[in-house]
Amino acid sequence: DTLPYSIRVLFESSVRNCDGFLVKETDAMNILDWKTKQNHVEVPFCPARVVLQDFTGIPAMVDFAAMREAVRNAGGDPVKVNPACPTDLTVDHSLQIDFSKCAIQNAPNPGGGEQKPLARLSPLKPPLRKPPPCRGHSGCRGSCGAGEAGRSPGPFSAQIENTPILCPFHLQPVPEPETVLKNQEMEFGRNRERLQFFKWSSKVFENVSIIPPETGTAHQVNLEYLSRVVFDVKDFLHPDSVVGTDSHTTMVNGLGILGWGVGGIETEAVMLGMPLTLPLPEVVGCELTGTVSPFATSIDIVLSITKHLRQADVAGKFVEFFGSGVSQLSVADRTTIANMCPEYGAILSFFPVDNVTLKHLKHAGFDKAKLEVTEAYLKAVKLFRNDESSSREPEYSQVVQVSLSSIIPYVSGPKRSQDRVAVNNMKSDFQACLNEKSGVKGFQIAAEKQNDIVPVQYEGNEYKLSHGCVVIAAVISCTNNCNPSVMLAAGLLAKKAVEAGLVVKPYIRTSLSPGSGMVTHYLSSSGVLPYLSKLGFEVVGYGCSTCVGNTAPLPEAIRNAIKQGDLIACGVLSGTKNFEGRLCDCVRANYLASPPLVVAYAIAGTVHIDFDTEPLGTGFNGKSIYLRDIWPTRQELHTVEEERVISSMFKELKEKMEKGNKRWNLLEAPESTLFPWDLKSTYIRCPSFFDKLAKEAAPPRAVENAHVLLFLGDSVTTDHISPAGSIARSSAAAKYLTSKGLTPREFNSYGARRGNDAVMTRGTFANIKLLNKFIGKPAPKTIHFPSGQTLDVFEAAELYQKEGIPVIILAGKKYGLGSSRDWAAKGPFLLGVKAVLAESYEKVHRSQLIGIGIAPLQFRPGENPSTLGLTGREQFSILFPPDLLPRMTLDIKTSTGKVFSVIALFENNMEITLYKNGGSLNFVARRFL
Repeated sequence: DTLPYSIRVLFESSVRNCDGFLVKETDAMNILDWKTKQNHVEVPFCPARVVLQDFTGIPAMVDFAAMREAVRNAGGDPVKVNPACPTDLTVDHSLQIDFSKCAIQNAPNPGGGEQKPLARLSPLKPPLRKPPPCRGHSGCRGSCGAGEAGRSPGPFSAQIENTPILCPFHLQPVPEPETVLKNQEMEFGRNRERLQFFKWSSKVFENVSIIPPETGTAHQVNLEYLSRVVFDVKDFLHPDSVVGTDSHTTMVNGLGILGWGVGGIETEAVMLGMPLTLPLPEVVGCELTGTVSPFATSIDIVLSITKHLRQADVAGKFVEFFGSGVSQLSVADRTTIANMCPEYGAILSFFPVDNVTLKHLKHAGFDKAKLEVTEAYLKAVKLFRNDESSSREPEYSQVVQVSLSSIIPYVSGPKRSQDRVAVNNMKSDFQACLNEKSGVKGFQIAAEKQNDIVPVQYEGNEYKLSHGCVVIAAVISCTNNCNPSVMLAAGLLAKKAVEAGLVVKPYIRTSLSPGSGMVTHYLSSSGVLPYLSKLGFEVVGYGCSTCVGNTAPLPEAIRNAIKQGDLIACGVLSGTKNFEGRLCDCVRANYLASPPLVVAYAIAGTVHIDFDTEPLGTGFNGKSIYLRDIWPTRQELHTVEEERVISSMFKELKEKMEKGNKRWNLLEAPESTLFPWDLKSTYIRCPSFFDKLAKEAAPPRAVENAHVLLFLGDSVTTDHISPAGSIARSSAAAKYLTSKGLTPREFNSYGARRGNDAVMTRGTFANIKLLNKFIGKPAPKTIHFPSGQTLDVFEAAELYQKEGIPVIILAGKKYGLGSSRDWAAKGPFLLGVKAVLAESYEKVHRSQLIGIGIAPLQFRPGENPSTLGLTGREQFSILFPPDLLPRMTLDIKTSTGKVFSVIALFENNMEITLYKNGGSLNFVARRFL
């Protein structure tokens, strides 16, 4: 009765899966005694299912295919190599924005005649049963499909089932936008090999299902379609739980489903029936009180709670929410909050199932019988939270209090998501960033250049660019914007803006990427989608696009103007990652904002604005329009939601997912037990992880006279280590692809080529913003010390391997920050890296290093390369004793004679076992021999 709900889920799993080998009775008893055993023992956890997305899912499935090959070669039965745990893979990370802003939106005067406010586009008027005749008016040209019976359809007549788009001229359902169709066609064209491999996987592997492209992001598909809350397996009930290859898997905790992101390497072990092993965590209780301000969105709530929990030091802990404020938050609010826990370092943020959850599940399509069983079961095993004030709350390791009443709107940036800026302070903060020295916030622009204006000709008109000009504005409804009310707020703001006569400058790269068809349906049925489109926020497709760096290049004239004036151009997006250079190499300031604020900044055209005192622009009749004039109230949002949100949205979305789409259904794929590797393929290659697979593991070898491949500073992200965006033409990966006969247009992205180890190894540390202390400026370069040459990181590593010289990496604090990415460990391993020596690590990345066979070593407290007098030019020797123990102190000897001690950052005996086996892949493969 006093255990936190999240610990009760761990306890139930240990009891149910207790076999005396992988899960022992003592494990269950230790969890039950959580109050005294937290942080002192390790416990196993067997998740009910696994969720993969294609960027990290394809290397996982390629590894399974390679494991089948290796097991066959070693005398085992390859058919036995299957996921033991139900696994769902969502193809959602391959979408790129090749096309945006359809011809309709770009028409100078759609409909002809005198240009007036679109007052007739009221979102609350239901569409007519039969469309009125369309006379082929300017802009529409009859392609909306609303013309007379018998009119031939427009050139793009295929439709997205159950996600009706409305013609901006008469609000009738129209064929799928040209933009979506073109991006879909490009996606299937450039990713055909990968998609065929996925389809092969779904045919030959047991317990694997593939969610095809254009269905939605993994996070929202997990929420809207895959989540069970309670598993019912042949009338046996147990809680739903999940691990995924994405740090935003934590979203499902908002539904009362225990889940978090782990590395692809650990996920593969779970898929093969092994439990996760974790220290029995502390649980921080986050008490929510008060009432939310009418101007604060879910994003503001998320960022405020993120700040409080970051200050509370919840790294490596569970967070669980309770208090009177919890019942005021919808499930969409909760999933938004739960999603951001990787940003403040917690393993997960859990909202126990309560009456609010049950109400949501009813809207989401759970039938009455399923709801009754779910409620009865959860209450029977004490996993249901009673929201009455008289109910007893669990006991927590510590309690953090957050008053919802104190939350005001914020954005985050310009370089890190944790750097929050109150919207009413945005202008002064950006000015301060221009003045500050180059660093985590500053740009160091000389005072005399801060007011520079660069005129630019674009599409026949002259515009003036200056510091703070917005050139990318992306509304993305994935992860922290899964809450449809936040997207609806953007739509209602767009409606009011258009009706007031406001516009967005045409050179701004605007896009709208819904997380799923449900969001598009939501926007369309409420009547706001045409207004977003009118401002340039046209649906570009479904998947991760701008957020992961898949942004089409800016217009050349704009790029040249930015470079000519050395301007601090800005991107504003409603995503979760805003590292410098992530969106575009010439866009140095990137801000995370709520969807309505993204639209507002796009209209303003600059972040250098005070919304309280300066207008967004000039509307009809020359009237100045301020943000307060068009900001939707919470009552407006609530009214539209109540009238428009119905259970059929979820039902129809599920039907769409189960039907797939025409391109996917017609895609051919082999059905052989072993994958027929194509040696000419530049997408799918059999990796070399199993080349030395033997029945018995060899003891870990000493690292002798290793050179330092890279000398890095603090906050090196997985994006620095293994970028997911476009492949630079001058990179080692580009040289490899060119040698295979590909043109730059065919390079695709690193994320799309994660099934090819040759590309990914060359892409390791290829981020243009990588700051290697040996080089002294951002560049994917290093020094090969035996020759003294400055080379691409891959080329230097290749030389070291040819010479038989091992390499290590020196780093500062928080090495491996950001999204979990298995190639951020696999890539360094294939470069020959034997160990990483850092001041501290991001938890998931540390475990990934162990899972591939790289030793994570940590400087002792108070020590770092500077205090130890290390230059990085020395050679290092490390001896690993046969009786290696968790957190053992090891001695490192340098070629200069210096000896210093470090901590071997293995947290438990299982991690040591994995390391001695050369990583989890080889450990698991040996079980089939």
